[in-house]
Amino acid sequence: MRRRYRTRGRLIKSRPQRAGRGSDSAAGLLLLLLLCAACLSAVARAQQSATQQPAAQVKQEAPPAKKNARPEAETAAAEPFDKATVEQMSKQCVTLDTEAGQVVVEMLAEAAPETARNFLNLASTGAFDTTTFSRVVRGFIIQGGNLATREKLTPELLKRVARTVPDEPNAVKHVRGILSMARSEQPNSATTHFFILVGDGPHLDGTFAAFGRVARGMEVVDAINNAEADGEKPKHPVRINRATVAPCAKPATPPPATK
Repeated sequence: MRRRYRTRGRLIKSRPQRAGRGSDSAAGLLLLLLLCAACLSAVARAQQSATQQPAAQVKQEAPPAKKNARPEAETAAAEPFDKATVEQMSKQCVTLDTEAGQVVVEMLAEAAPETARNFLNLASTGAFDTTTFSRVVRGFIIQGGNLATREKLTPELLKRVARTVPDEPNAVKHVRGILSMARSEQPNSATTHFFILVGDGPHLDGTFAAFGRVARGMEVVDAINNAEADGEKPKHPVRINRATVAPCAKPATPPPATK
């Protein structure tokens, strides 16, 4: 508290009195000690935390794999004739059991090995079952193998349709009874479609891959070709009930020649 004095007409302010000088010193010392203790405690905690941290890894760990991650590449499913030799495939015959009767086809695997392999795989896995002959050209061909005409089309078959076969033009002439692969104008674009010739097609020689020949049932092929159609589309497409693969029946032994 400051006191005012008047001396000879002037107002003089007195100096403030310092109260409790001993208590202030003790409080300051206590505060200083508390600050030092807090600092020491912080340093100790920091050192302890440093010793508990893992050492830096030289090699970074790979992130966990995603649950729904896509596979890098999908491999095609193995099929029965993938590893068959040309000789083995040449001994196989395919029976097309159609609504109009049976057609038995023998393989010309030496002329078109990959095309024959493709056809045998499709027949043996049931891909041709319930498909139809969806195109006919009167006096020329009947065409089948369109998997979209099946009664049931599975995701696996949709993937199979996308597989193409390399072109294998060969010396086999496109004459009546020959099986050949249908394709677009693009090279190496054949998939599952095939055709059977009812008449000769010399303009196809050296361009399309002839791979088989009708051994029995050409009359059935003719009946399918002669059925009623709108242009090239049959009004009542003939269905392949089932396609099977089996070793070709041995030809009957001819009777001995007589003099």
